[in-house]
Amino acid sequence: MSARSVLSALAGLADGSAIGVIIETLATALPHELWSTACSALEAFGPSARPALQTIRCLITASDAHVRPAAVAALWAIVGDPDEVMQPLLDLLDDSVPFRINQAADVLADIGPPAQEALPHLRDLLTHSYEWVRVPCATALWEIGGDAEAPAVLDTLLQAWGQNPSTANHVVACLDRMGPAARPALPQLRSELHHTQIQQHRQRRKAARDQPHAHRTTDRKLTSQPSARGRPELATSRDTPAPSEGAELIKW
Repeated sequence: MSARSVLSALAGLADGSAIGVIIETLATALPHELWSTACSALEAFGPSARPALQTIRCLITASDAHVRPAAVAALWAIVGDPDEVMQPLLDLLDDSVPFRINQAADVLADIGPPAQEALPHLRDLLTHSYEWVRVPCATALWEIGGDAEAPAVLDTLLQAWGQNPSTANHVVACLDRMGPAARPALPQLRSELHHTQIQQHRQRRKAARDQPHAHRTTDRKLTSQPSARGRPELATSRDTPAPSEGAELIKW
């Protein structure tokens, strides 16, 4: 766990001097999970991580579920050649493990129009039983095929959103990139905004109702005085003598 955390931190810092130690970790690591984390770290460096290409190319055929997609994503980020990663990506789309399909779709979306070869596979995956497969595949379909794929993409995204509200951020991000092509989604977007505004209004009303109670509780604490037994007793108007006329204010 500590090695994975350090690798992630090095990737986030994006200092080229870290590439050497990441490659060394990739070459010597025994746990497959560490391989995938090292590949993901190298992906963040892009072309600067070219010294790791030989090792990464060996890992794109790894049997581990996490290593292959991470290696393919790193290979694309470093080389930027669609021809070199297309077949491994198509193989991942045919996989039965959802997150491998998702990661392949994310890379294909990043490649965009040069990934035309993947369009038939992505269209087939729009009927997948799992919405977390359909959404990234629909996104990739839009990024590659553009307006021609808009009707199928919209239908898939909106159905997934209705089935699982947790997909909303991913769906809306794709709709945003689609721009005017996503116009049929306007009724659902407006409905969601209206629902959100109602929820916020209810939360503000509840906060306003709770506020006086909070103030009373705070006032009780601030005006309490210690008793002879050491317990606070609420100060009343009888406990505080009224100042005599002309009395000076005491500055505490």
